[in-house]
Amino acid sequence: MGYPMARNLMRAGHDVAVWSHNAGKAKKLAAEEKGVSCATPKEVAAHAEAIFLCVGDTAMVQEVILGPNGVAEGAKAGTAVADSSTIGPTDSRAIAAALAAKGVEFLDAPCTGSRAGAEGGSLTFMIGGKQEVFERLRPYFEVMGKRLYYCGGIGMGLHAKLSQNLILSNLLQAFNECMVLAVKAGVDPAVMLDILDNSAAKSAMIAAKAPAVFRRDFAPNFSVKWMHKDVGLMIDSAKELGVPVPLTAITHQMLQTAIAEGLGEDDMCSSIKVLERLAQVEVKTA
Repeated sequence: MGYPMARNLMRAGHDVAVWSHNAGKAKKLAAEEKGVSCATPKEVAAHAEAIFLCVGDTAMVQEVILGPNGVAEGAKAGTAVADSSTIGPTDSRAIAAALAAKGVEFLDAPCTGSRAGAEGGSLTFMIGGKQEVFERLRPYFEVMGKRLYYCGGIGMGLHAKLSQNLILSNLLQAFNECMVLAVKAGVDPAVMLDILDNSAAKSAMIAAKAPAVFRRDFAPNFSVKWMHKDVGLMIDSAKELGVPVPLTAITHQMLQTAIAEGLGEDDMCSSIKVLERLAQVEVKTA
C-alpha cells in the first residue's frame, strides 16, 4: 500500500523522502520517481513537514514512530504525522500523546481500497485528530484518495475503519458459507453469484472476490493474516466499549483456522477453503 501511495505523491510533484524495512524498495522508488531514499524513519522526519506511514500492525507503528531512529527523533515541532495503518484506537492515542509531548501533531488516518485503490489514488481515508491539522494535510490526502472522512478526535478514524471492516469480514464469512452450501447442493456458482448481484444480498466485496474464488486465484490483495489482525482489533475495541460482537468472534476463529491451515499469506478470500475442506466440495467454475 505504502509504495504506490508514495509514488502518487511524487508524481503529483511533491518532494518526497521514503523509507522502508526493505531498503531496496525505497531506493528503487526514489530512483524511478526522483524522490529521496532515507536510511531511517528519523532521516525521513528530518526532511519532512508531513509524514505518512502505512505498516502492518501496532508494533510496527510504535517502532517506526517511537523506536530508535524513529520519526519522533527526527521530527521538528509543528510537523504532522499521519498514520494510515490499521491499529487499535487506544494504542493510537498513546502514540499521539507521546508525539504531542515533542510538539508533533498526529492524525490516525486508516484507509480502505486495497492495492488497486492505492495504485489508482482512489483510496478512502477515515481521519481522526485535530481538524485544522487534517485541513493542512488535505492536499496530500487528495493525491492518494478520492473520499476523505473527518471522523473526530484521535482514534475516531480507526473506530470508523474497524467498524467498516467488521461488516466486510462478516460478509466474507457469510459469502463462504453461502457458496459452499449452494455448490454442495448442486447450484452453479456463476448462477448463484448472479442471483446475489440482483438481490438485496448484493455486495461490492462479493462481486470483487467471487471471480477470484471461482478461478482459484488467491494471490494476496489483502491477506488472511491482516484481516485476522483487524478482526482481533475489533473484538478488543468492543470489549473496551462493552459492546457484544458474537458474529465477529466466530469470524475471528474461522480466520484463525485458515491461518492454522497455512493460508495466512493468501488473499482473505482463500478462507473459503476451510469450509470447502469440511464440506468436501470446491467452489469453482469450469
